[in-house]
Amino acid sequence: MSDMERLGTIHGVGLGPGAPDLLSVRADRLVRGARHIAFFRKKGRPGQARRIAAGMLRADAVEIAMEYPVTTEIPVSDPRYNAMLSSFYTECTERLMVAAGSGEDVVVLCEGDPFFYGSFMHLHSRLSGRVPVSVVPGITGMAGAWNATSLPICWGDDVLTVVMATLPEEDLVRHIRQTDALVVMKIGRNLPKLRRAIRAAGREEQAWLVEHAAMPEQRATRLVDAQTVTPYFSILLIHGQGRRP
Repeated sequence: MSDMERLGTIHGVGLGPGAPDLLSVRADRLVRGARHIAFFRKKGRPGQARRIAAGMLRADAVEIAMEYPVTTEIPVSDPRYNAMLSSFYTECTERLMVAAGSGEDVVVLCEGDPFFYGSFMHLHSRLSGRVPVSVVPGITGMAGAWNATSLPICWGDDVLTVVMATLPEEDLVRHIRQTDALVVMKIGRNLPKLRRAIRAAGREEQAWLVEHAAMPEQRATRLVDAQTVTPYFSILLIHGQGRRP
């Protein structure tokens, strides 16, 4: 038996946008069966992924909480940001390697889909080739958001663009003008800038703001009517209006 065969598999498991009943059958089976459960969270918080999985874990589950050293305290443009996160992901990788070294599988709980702007991607690139790694897809938060509006996001030949509200304002304006359908993530404190960009692109009347998609607190509001925004769980949408029969 090779060294790799003696190790447990590390599974990045997509939990979907927030509702526990939106997990895939495979994700549900892995979460309920694993003895080692890892998840990301901000210090002092339970963590959204852990909240989704509440009530699903084995009684003897060993929980591995991976607490971010920084989230919004310093700007992403600060060199310290990447340095701190790089060290953090390296440390998390080693912790997961130790757990997999026992020969048992480890499940890493991931909000949405693990390969769509998720923290697990940074672990995957460090774990690959060192330990068996598996990824279970999940419903993305943006899919939960456009379903919350009860409107299709794309028709016919519509082009969908996904951008981060952290981009410079002029870049946001350009992307908003050029696309048919739009998803904007990572809004938070960038909402005033995003509002200006949407207005400059002439698409304010088409924009929707969805907060807590697929969660009990879900709220979908036209941007022109929205007064506040949830710092993290919020997505802005512009629906495509393309070709249809």
